[in-house]
Amino acid sequence: ASPFAWLRTRFYYLLIRLYFDQEFSVEEFTRGAKQAFSVVSKLLSQRKLDLLEELVSAEVLQVLKEKISLLPDSHRDALAADIDAIMYTTEGDVRIYYDDDGMKFVSILMCFWYLNGANLPDEVPGEAKVFQIVFGDENTKEKKHLLTANYEFQREFTEGAKPDWTITRIEHPRLLE
Repeated sequence: ASPFAWLRTRFYYLLIRLYFDQEFSVEEFTRGAKQAFSVVSKLLSQRKLDLLEELVSAEVLQVLKEKISLLPDSHRDALAADIDAIMYTTEGDVRIYYDDDGMKFVSILMCFWYLNGANLPDEVPGEAKVFQIVFGDENTKEKKHLLTANYEFQREFTEGAKPDWTITRIEHPRLLE
């Protein structure tokens, strides 16, 4: 990410604190986003989509239901991210917007890199060989893939709205197209 993108993100966080929520903390938000990502990605991989209704927007859920049913098992297994297997987390875009009724929203796109031992074919398209990490010695060789996922979190900041974040976008590139 460019320094400008980083600065812009920080500027938006400042606006969120100034105008919407003085208690907003990037660290706390990131911690919560990681937990949510881990829970949601595991439920996705177990096809327990009915348990996601409180966490994921209805539109996204509808699309996921169709996509998940078509996935091979290896790809489905690869969706699951243990919280300890999340290697790196970064913010993508932060957006603040108002709709026509004057409702206020903030959305934050989070990008996660996580290790997963699913038995993916070596030629996962677009996955560089570099991203196959081998743990242990020759006999106990354990191959893990470093995979990425993008989850967008949205919250309404209109006076009196519930202080809940909803996931409004879920992308697991090359696994869940």
